[in-house]
Amino acid sequence: MGDLSTTTAVVLAGGLGTRLHSVVSDCPKGLAQVGGRPFLTFLLDQLDAAGVRRAVLCTGYLGEQVKETFGDKYRGLHLLYSQEHSPLGTGGALRLAVPVLASDPVLVLNGDSYCEADLAALPDWRREHRAKATLLLTHVPDTQRYGRVTIDEQGAVLAFEEKGTVVGPGWINAGIYVLSHRLLLTIPGTGTVSLEREVFPAWIGHGLFGCPGDGRFLDIGTPESYGAAEEFFTSGRGSPA
Repeated sequence: MGDLSTTTAVVLAGGLGTRLHSVVSDCPKGLAQVGGRPFLTFLLDQLDAAGVRRAVLCTGYLGEQVKETFGDKYRGLHLLYSQEHSPLGTGGALRLAVPVLASDPVLVLNGDSYCEADLAALPDWRREHRAKATLLLTHVPDTQRYGRVTIDEQGAVLAFEEKGTVVGPGWINAGIYVLSHRLLLTIPGTGTVSLEREVFPAWIGHGLFGCPGDGRFLDIGTPESYGAAEEFFTSGRGSPA
C-alpha cells in the first residue's frame, strides 16, 4: 500500500450546485448538511484515514463559507485554499491551483461525490500501469445518469459516453483521480474548462487509464440523490439512485 503522507490532495469544491438550489440555497454544495455535518467532512475524513496530510480545497461560489468552516486544519490535514473569482469549471479550478500543489502526482477528488475506495492503493496502480493519469471507476446498474467510461484489458481509457446516451450496466467515473503535473499543465489557463467533458477526452491515448473499483458510489448532485445521502453513510448497504 502506498504512502500518501507526502501527496497533496485536491478537493474540487467550487460548483454552483444549480440542481440543488431547491433544497440547498444558502451555502456551497460541499457544505450541504448530511446527518448534521457538511458533506465535505466525509471526503476530508476519507483523506485523513488514507494518510493524506495536505489538502487544497478549490472553492468558488460562497467559497469564504468553506474557509470559515474548516480553517487551516481538519483532523490530521493541513488545509489550503484556491479560490476562483469567476466560474472556471473543474478543469480550470484545478489548473488555477497548480502553484500550490506540492507533490507529483496529485490526488484529486470531486467535491460533490463520494466513492468507497482504498485511496492509498491508487498511486501504486498508476505506477504499475505506467499511467500519467488514473481515474477511479465504479460499476453501476445503469450508466445513463452519469455517462459511461470504456477501457481496454490493460485499463487504458478508450472512450467516454455522454450522460443520457447509453442505458444499462457499465463503468462510470467515480470522481477520484491521480494526475501528473505534466498533464495538469496542459489544461488551458484561461476560461471555463471541464475535466469530464473537455480535458479527459483530450487525454485519451496520452496515458489516461481507468482503475476499476468496487466501492459504493454517491453523487449529491440532484435533490433525490442528496436526500439519500444520510442513509448511504449510516446504513453501509446498497447505493442510492
